[in-house]
Amino acid sequence: MNPDVLTVLLAAGVPLALVAAGATVFVSRRRPRDEADVPGPAGPTITHVPTQPAAADDAVDATGAGLEAPPGAGVGTLDDVPTQPTAPSVEAPELVEPALDVPAPAQGRLARLRERLARSGSPLGTRLLAVLSRDHLTEDDWDELEETLLLADVGAGPTGELIEALRTRVRVEGLKDPAQVKAVLREQLVALVDPSLDRTLRTAPTTAADGTRTPAVLLVVGVNGTGKTTTIGKLTRLLVAEDRSVVLGAADTFRAAAADQLETWGSRVGVPTVRSDREGADPASVAFEAVRTGKAADVDVVVVDTAGRLQNKAGLMDELGKITRVIGKEAPLSEVLLVLDATTGQNGLNQARVFGEVAGVTGIVLTKLDGTAKGGIVVAVQRELGVPVKLVGLGEGPDDLAPFDAESFVDGLLQ
Repeated sequence: MNPDVLTVLLAAGVPLALVAAGATVFVSRRRPRDEADVPGPAGPTITHVPTQPAAADDAVDATGAGLEAPPGAGVGTLDDVPTQPTAPSVEAPELVEPALDVPAPAQGRLARLRERLARSGSPLGTRLLAVLSRDHLTEDDWDELEETLLLADVGAGPTGELIEALRTRVRVEGLKDPAQVKAVLREQLVALVDPSLDRTLRTAPTTAADGTRTPAVLLVVGVNGTGKTTTIGKLTRLLVAEDRSVVLGAADTFRAAAADQLETWGSRVGVPTVRSDREGADPASVAFEAVRTGKAADVDVVVVDTAGRLQNKAGLMDELGKITRVIGKEAPLSEVLLVLDATTGQNGLNQARVFGEVAGVTGIVLTKLDGTAKGGIVVAVQRELGVPVKLVGLGEGPDDLAPFDAESFVDGLLQ
């Protein structure tokens, strides 16, 4: 405080204590401005922080001194809003469907059958040629030939016919040369297998009475263990190779994973499968729905799998009859294919007989035919049912199913 001012106040009789209090207030009011003149350490600078709008009189600087607010002070903008770091954009990977299998064409499959039968050294053809090539055929030799044919499951009737035809040719023509003997044997075996039978697989769609297009319906039957579902998978590949559109029906609702197995075969070549969502469902309903789906999708062929059945189980066979009747309400059956294991011999004939009575079999599919000593089953089953062998399984590969041809089969036996 100025000394002159103090002297005047004391002279006026102002108490000393009051003067001291006023001086203290005066000093405290001057201190902020005085201290603002002293530079201090700079604090951190924070930018782009949005604030609420403030009046110009309330604006303060970092040191607390009152300042005039600039235009727009305290008003945040969108550019000032802090944001989280943006992750680099990653495009979702494009879903690539797995490539479908391309089945081998039907042409040339029988050549593989012939080669495999030749490599396996078929006991039937080998033993027949060995006996017929002897210089002089005795009664014992003819008995041996007959036994060979019976063991090969040719059957008693066809065996007697073949032996009689061979006796006549050998006696009349005096055959000695092995090549001539082989030619005669081939001719007789081909006649026994009967190339005149219609082995065409009916897979062409038909036209109903009302003019609608109806797919060909193939019902596949057989007992457990013959490779029925696998055969259907291979048949599907054969149909796709012939440019047929196909729908599969998984009417085997009793065996666990049967529908999964069938669906896997179909998915490999882009063929859909109609199946039940629960195990143990009514197989006739599944078969009916498969045919209806095939009609709606305007496909060429519907192939229906059925549960493997023992031919001596009346209830199961009756159910098979029900499936055929239910399917017939939606579309006529084009084929009923019976799958037989070529190694089962005469037991296969018993199966064929019962299935023929119940389901009206129109064709036989023989599996495990390559390298088997039971090649005569081809002759026997055709004689038993009066229906042809239409397809043969050649091995374990996915395309080892081929249309049957009598001459190629016999040639394979005799090589």
